[in-house]
Amino acid sequence: MMLRNSIATLMIAASLYGCTTSSGKSVNVPLQATRQNAGQIGNVALADWDKQTGLSFFISGVPTGAILPLRLYSFINKGTCEQPGPVAYALNDKVNTERQPVRGWAFSRTAPVPLSTLLAGEYSVVVRSAATDGNADLFCGDIKEANSAK
Repeated sequence: MMLRNSIATLMIAASLYGCTTSSGKSVNVPLQATRQNAGQIGNVALADWDKQTGLSFFISGVPTGAILPLRLYSFINKGTCEQPGPVAYALNDKVNTERQPVRGWAFSRTAPVPLSTLLAGEYSVVVRSAATDGNADLFCGDIKEANSAK
């Protein structure tokens, strides 16, 4: 069962990555689940959209008891997941998600910063639950040049 979910998640992440591919650079960032969301997996594909960065997320799940419709908040923080810094960009002009046919959730956001700026600094992506669901960090991933696809 877990293998089937992992394969399905990988397929969706790959398709999301394909949707975000543009003539510019793109980066794939694996998201690590926090203790509050143990056992889940996630991915975010970042694509350079001129002076902005498009982010396409896929996560396998959230803690049991989350209120539907699922609302997730996302942030780009200065620093790494191990040594987080302050929020650099809050990506919360919309917080809705889409339920996926293969056990998971997808959503997209836009950051008002070029991807090159994110790759040149030390930044991480954080996915957080809504206040009604405990306002807990669910996933984190470090934005690194090594994850670059182009």
